[in-house]
Amino acid sequence: MSRGLFSIQNVFAERIGGVQFGQATEVYKFEKIRQAREQARAANPDTLLIDMGLGEPDWMADREAVEVLYREAQRKENRFYSDNGTMAFNRAAADYMEQVFQVKGLDPAKEINHAIGSKAALSQIPAAFINPGDITLMTVPGYPVLGTHTKWLGGSVYPLPLTRDNGFLPNLDLIPEEIRKKAKLLYINYPNNPTGASATREFYEQVVRFCYDNEVIAISDEAYAALTFDGHPPLSFLSVSGAKEVGLAIQSLSKSFNMTGWRLGFVAGNERLVKAYAAVKDNCDSGQFMAIQHAGIYCLRHPEITEKTAQKYSRRHDMLVEALRECGFTAHKPKGSFYLYVECPKGIVDGPAFQTAEEFSQYLILNKLISTVPWDEAGRFVRFSVTFEAKNEAEEASIIAEIKKRLSDTRFVW
Repeated sequence: MSRGLFSIQNVFAERIGGVQFGQATEVYKFEKIRQAREQARAANPDTLLIDMGLGEPDWMADREAVEVLYREAQRKENRFYSDNGTMAFNRAAADYMEQVFQVKGLDPAKEINHAIGSKAALSQIPAAFINPGDITLMTVPGYPVLGTHTKWLGGSVYPLPLTRDNGFLPNLDLIPEEIRKKAKLLYINYPNNPTGASATREFYEQVVRFCYDNEVIAISDEAYAALTFDGHPPLSFLSVSGAKEVGLAIQSLSKSFNMTGWRLGFVAGNERLVKAYAAVKDNCDSGQFMAIQHAGIYCLRHPEITEKTAQKYSRRHDMLVEALRECGFTAHKPKGSFYLYVECPKGIVDGPAFQTAEEFSQYLILNKLISTVPWDEAGRFVRFSVTFEAKNEAEEASIIAEIKKRLSDTRFVW
């Protein structure tokens, strides 16, 4: 049998690049960071590279949660597919929403559905709502997954810049009428990655009015919502009157309970929207391992785990903000999350100028051995994360002191 020519390169879908898939030579932001870190370590083998770019907790999950996982993994009844989750987990999620966020009356059977992490939920939600030509309103800079899948389904993304002048909240009044008519989804994320900004109740009320007026569904990514401090109570979009009629909140156990690799969260809100999400999810996965859901139940019933974690982040923010200010940076402690968003200098006296945040971030890695994440989408900022590895408070203070030492010998231009 004669075989003709068959080029694998011709079969890739356009959504991932088509015939150009895998051929691009452009180096993306996080790959540039990785390469710079390797270069810095090779050139300075005896100097610690301080990684302030990490987007996941430095602590392990609570020991009791690990014990629950171990115990439940041994039970024969937990070996099956969980499909759209267990009712026990849904009930714990409903109780958690009431206890932590004062969101009362969520129906565990109809208004909550588990997710294999918030990333999975964000990737699946567009399939329930986006048709070709529809628009998703996305805050930028931000987590892009919902927008990526919107585009893959033939929709488009309209960016909502997060600027310091507006408290890093999107200005919904600036969205043109023709965009509002085509919009289906509005993505918000507070406390925010990467800015660290927190939403206000007044902002959420504005979102509810906007969604009602324009028939738009709000998708509130609340991965960091319980990680608040300095007297600022946790706030969920669903706690605002009318929110449950127009939107969904996505809660994640990854950051709040130091369980990033466990992949567990839940979607809560409007019954019909949750049902639509569940219908898509049921065709994408077979549910998270039930033993992990049992461990999640333990965590949801012990929010003090999150409070202890938030205290650590608050302490580290205090030290980092003080150190950066003493080195000339304009740094403001956030009300929640583990991110500190700092505007970049224009350059260095008798040294290089920085046209972008990426240039400054590369300088920090290669010359100061401090790794951050740059954001140039709405201004020039770098994101410091206080999830750096430290065994105790003394080691935390030592790392922050080293950052201050490395930056204080440089005269920045602002």
